[in-house]
Amino acid sequence: MAFLSKLYKLLNWRMQAFENYLKHHTPITGEQFTVLKQELKEKNYPKGRILLHEGESTNVSYFVCKGLLRAYTLDNQGKEHTIQFAPENWWLGDRNSFYFKEPAAFNIDVLEDSEVVIVSKNFLDSAMELCPDFGKYNVYLLHNSIRYMQRRINQLLAASAEERYLDFIRLYPKLTLRISQIMIASYLGITPESLSRVRKELARRNSYL
Repeated sequence: MAFLSKLYKLLNWRMQAFENYLKHHTPITGEQFTVLKQELKEKNYPKGRILLHEGESTNVSYFVCKGLLRAYTLDNQGKEHTIQFAPENWWLGDRNSFYFKEPAAFNIDVLEDSEVVIVSKNFLDSAMELCPDFGKYNVYLLHNSIRYMQRRINQLLAASAEERYLDFIRLYPKLTLRISQIMIASYLGITPESLSRVRKELARRNSYL
């Protein structure tokens, strides 16, 4: 029985990780999560898989237990513009489609082999019904998303390339070694050459500190 228990935990560690995350951030109890988890799915995705295409409809978002996802758009020339990265313990979804049932505004792809919990709209609705205070956390996520996007817009409009890069490092302190310089530049809205110059200048200055 002990072996079976360990095996069960090993196979369901993603759900356990999501439960632990919710317990840390919301008032949901273990008993409530047991009821709610029927609305969740666990999934492994290989690097390179596209989870959502711009223009499609979706009613799910993704909680990353292990790996890395990305949201991005494509312009008329086929150039990628990265909107957001989602490493471990981050959520990622298209709110335009998730909440308003409109076509997705961006694409979501898998940058590393990833293990996720797929969160349905039904899960959020059921969570707010079963645990009314959960709604406060959902509102917090909404406001945090708006704050993030406002900061992104301000950075793209008014900040220098160096300021954008430093803000990226603060937001994603462990990603610089996990993603390419091209993708970082795509997120910052600058060329890879400009990013290279910024990094060299920062390295030069730090060498004198």
